[in-house]
Amino acid sequence: MIEFAHVFKSYSSEHPVLQDVTFRVGPGEFVFVAGPSGAGKSTLLKLVAGLEPPSKGRIEVNGQRLDQLTPRATPYLRRAVGVILQDTHLLYDRSAIDNVMLPLAVAGHPHATAASRARAALQKVGLSEKERANPLALSGGEQQRLAIARAIVNRPALLIADEPTANLDRETARKVMTVFKDFNQVGVTTLVATHDEDLMAEFAHRVLVIEPGRLRDFPVRRAS
Repeated sequence: MIEFAHVFKSYSSEHPVLQDVTFRVGPGEFVFVAGPSGAGKSTLLKLVAGLEPPSKGRIEVNGQRLDQLTPRATPYLRRAVGVILQDTHLLYDRSAIDNVMLPLAVAGHPHATAASRARAALQKVGLSEKERANPLALSGGEQQRLAIARAIVNRPALLIADEPTANLDRETARKVMTVFKDFNQVGVTTLVATHDEDLMAEFAHRVLVIEPGRLRDFPVRRAS
């Protein structure tokens, strides 16, 4: 599903962000990406999502070589990957359901199909009763769940989230992580960046640690 081979990423010649990163994530895995602020977690996820090109190395996601990705192939990759960034980029001049319908509208789905699938996505994240609400009227946790609904409405094979529980209280953070776990259990490969060690221990999955720029790979045991 995801394969990095000797990947480097630099924004300047003096300050490499990622150095010689090699790892593989198989279909259906749930993997955390951990590390201190500024270590390169967000950059790694943007490389996986095709939002940034590597400076050097090979990246393959869902059978596509991202280091050789052409503009024509980019939309097909995006449809297979759901992305939740730290800034949710919700549209505040549209309702919750309109935000979720947007990826389907861009892909050319009929309005009725888009609305039906958007309502199903909102139901999965527990926001059915908020479909007509403006995102500004939602709590921080609800906005995160709305961003998740928008990310999964295209039924992606891969779900990527960058610090999705940042600034959320413990109970809301657990609810958000449970949503990711539920999708993973039906076969969606899931990659989540976090610095929350308690959540990593509770949800007990493989962890890629960046310290800084370089990567270590190890399993994490469930907290007792």
